[in-house]
Amino acid sequence: MSTSKTLTFTLFFIATLLASCNAAANNTTQPLFPAILIFGDSTVDTGNNNYPLNIILKATHIPYGIDLPDHKATGRFSNGKLIPDILAAKFNIKQFVPPFLQPNLSDQEIVTGVCFASAGAGYDERSSLSSQAIPVSYQPTMFRSYIARLKSIVGDKKAMEIINNALVVVSAGTNDFILNFYTIPTRRLEYPFISAYQEFILKRLDNFLRVMFQTCSQIISNQNQNSIVRFRGC
Repeated sequence: MSTSKTLTFTLFFIATLLASCNAAANNTTQPLFPAILIFGDSTVDTGNNNYPLNIILKATHIPYGIDLPDHKATGRFSNGKLIPDILAAKFNIKQFVPPFLQPNLSDQEIVTGVCFASAGAGYDERSSLSSQAIPVSYQPTMFRSYIARLKSIVGDKKAMEIINNALVVVSAGTNDFILNFYTIPTRRLEYPFISAYQEFILKRLDNFLRVMFQTCSQIISNQNQNSIVRFRGC
């Protein structure tokens, strides 16, 4: 898929999602999705970078979090909520999406969804080499651990239903260009034209999505060979 087509699709999907989001808020108090699952970088990291000690980028100080109810930094790279929190609240799932690495996550938090994103991450593994963030390519591994715990809470069949109907949000790519093409131009030596690097990143995104579908297909096929994987995400 070309970059221009991808951008057009993304903008259209976001517009559609926001319209559905407003309609949902007006018409029902029931969750539109059983869970929300988040992958990506600082645009959607709700606090995973708080926990691995070697990660450089941490939002644990002022002014982060100053507009949250308790005015404390939570690891979100924002003065308040992030897009995952806003979507989760609008769709009546919950008010805040917790990071998967947060210790002592409750069963209810697992059932209604978590965040696997890490600030500084990218589709290009070199982004995480610079920031020590959790690579996007590793986040499906965290997802598999999440599935194992979800199964232990609700059983295999219910876990399948939750995953199959969850809202999945993926937001990454900015760090790839900032870190690897502009600030430290290692990739620019390989890809003199930015369009070529864009295509490289799109291939990495395609690989990430394939891994995600394979992961879900594996757990679903264990339950029902005729089940269909349906990702409802952006």
